[in-house]
Amino acid sequence: MEQNTNQLTVWQRLNKAFGPNSLLGQDVPTHKFDKKELLKTRDRNEFEKEKLQAQQSLYLGNQWTKIESNLYTQAIYYEPTRLAAFYDYESMEFTPEISTALDIYAEESTTPNEDGHILQIYSESKRIKGILADLFNNNLDINTNLQMWIRNTCKYGDNFVYLKLNPEKGIIGGVQLPNIEIERLESGMALKTMNAEVKPSEKSLRFNWKDKNMEFNTFEIAHFRLLGDDRKLPYGTSMLEKARRIWKQLVLAEDAMLIYRTSRAPERRVFKVFVGNMDDKDVEAYVQRVANKFKRDQVVDHKTGNVDLRFNQMAVDQDYFIPVRDATQTMPIETLAGGTNLSEIADIEYIQKKLVCALRIPKAYLGFEEPVGDGKNLSLLDIRFARTINRIQKNILSELNKIAIIHLFLLGFEDELENFTLGLNNPSKQADLLMVDVWKEKVTLYKDMVTEIPNTLAPTSATWAKKHIFGFSDEDIKLDAQRQRMERAVAAELANTATVITHTGLFDTIDKLYKSTSGTTAGAPPEGAELGGGGPPLPPPGGGPPPPPEPGGGLEGLPEGRNKLENLLLEDGDFKINSSLGAIEEELLKILKDWHIYNKKNYENRVIEI
Repeated sequence: MEQNTNQLTVWQRLNKAFGPNSLLGQDVPTHKFDKKELLKTRDRNEFEKEKLQAQQSLYLGNQWTKIESNLYTQAIYYEPTRLAAFYDYESMEFTPEISTALDIYAEESTTPNEDGHILQIYSESKRIKGILADLFNNNLDINTNLQMWIRNTCKYGDNFVYLKLNPEKGIIGGVQLPNIEIERLESGMALKTMNAEVKPSEKSLRFNWKDKNMEFNTFEIAHFRLLGDDRKLPYGTSMLEKARRIWKQLVLAEDAMLIYRTSRAPERRVFKVFVGNMDDKDVEAYVQRVANKFKRDQVVDHKTGNVDLRFNQMAVDQDYFIPVRDATQTMPIETLAGGTNLSEIADIEYIQKKLVCALRIPKAYLGFEEPVGDGKNLSLLDIRFARTINRIQKNILSELNKIAIIHLFLLGFEDELENFTLGLNNPSKQADLLMVDVWKEKVTLYKDMVTEIPNTLAPTSATWAKKHIFGFSDEDIKLDAQRQRMERAVAAELANTATVITHTGLFDTIDKLYKSTSGTTAGAPPEGAELGGGGPPLPPPGGGPPPPPEPGGGLEGLPEGRNKLENLLLEDGDFKINSSLGAIEEELLKILKDWHIYNKKNYENRVIEI
């Protein structure tokens, strides 16, 4: 009896989702040839038909087993080649062009957007988006680690990261594993015969650390790989694979060039030594004795103590000594010119071009040449290079999705495993601009196709234009029409906003500080008063005593202003009531008193003048 899912631990459920019981639909088809599965009928033709179908199904299942078992043999034969390739990749790292290419792959694949984020997380649930943002930014720190993971993936074709799991917190960290020591064992790599039973543990995808003799489940390892060459399955293909042979040729050519320069570049002197009628047997010894006065000592083998002339390569300052018998020989000392074709490195440049072609990176990116034509040619190459980067990003995102699913599964969000989308930024701005230009042309063509021509019909209907220009399906056209209707309803509601919302309260604080009497302007002088006045009114024309001043001496607004000042100081919080408001009130009363005395004197002077 199958165990109840609610009684399983989180690891058992995770193993059930990713382990032997969940083979992602890639299990070996099993077909049994049993009488219980045959159709019970009295019609012989129908019986023979069902029998033949069962036999064919069993045969196809056996065929799948045979074909799948070939993956084991392929992996066994590829393993030594894979190790040799890894050692080549390590040596290729010391070549500046290849090291720079790997850096460019990693940097272009992790280009940040305007907000500085490398990874884009989209989800309809804010909670899921926040959980995944915390996972990648804090737990895994992809802003630092993702560039290293992508560089290793491009270098080796594979990159293995161990995920540290917690049943309550999900994935809490990741550790880089040595790529050369990790094996990937898939379900088809178990050596089995056609009718042999396979253990459930051998059916599932698992990883093995050879040197440590450790085996990991599929949910413990994040295997980043670049799928490209089926001969290397189940492993990925390095971006340097196509450049391995070219790199070896380049190293040999550069070494030969340096050897030629060191041996042929310096000038030599030819000394002609006069030997006269000296015996031929004594000429060599004599010339050698003369030469020893000029050249260095011979090289002595420290192991045997013998002089080995094979290792006595001529130094830069050593010359040739040639015996002559003619005393009248002209120019006893001649100069031999060094190598004259040292600047000709066409063979090196030819191999470098092939290397750049294998790396699929524009030469200007590697510093071999400067962009010409205001960078237009580089822009076109940039679009092609962006496709290479997009291919790398897609392979990386497939494994990042697996990491996110495992994290959500451990946290209990089993119903939200598909409610998110991860994305990396497009490194090419030229590709974006090209896409914008294409859409502009499409929109212009759409307008021309649906615009009605005077005294006739439009070239096409809007439905036909959307289907053939924008690639809409019939369902997309219906959905677009519904969305446009809803947007028009929203626009109508926005136009009616002033009648629905009469007061938003957004400016209440400002209105409270600077509000004025309705229908008047703040600070405007009252009717019949002079600018700068504020004193008592003048006597009426025709004589007679002037009317008495209003109570307060025209300062009816000042107490209110004082209250506003006190309220403002209280709201500010920078003043203390007991210590500051008393002093402010005394100062304000003093100003009011001086203002009242000034108005009184001004009134008396104006009365005297009248």
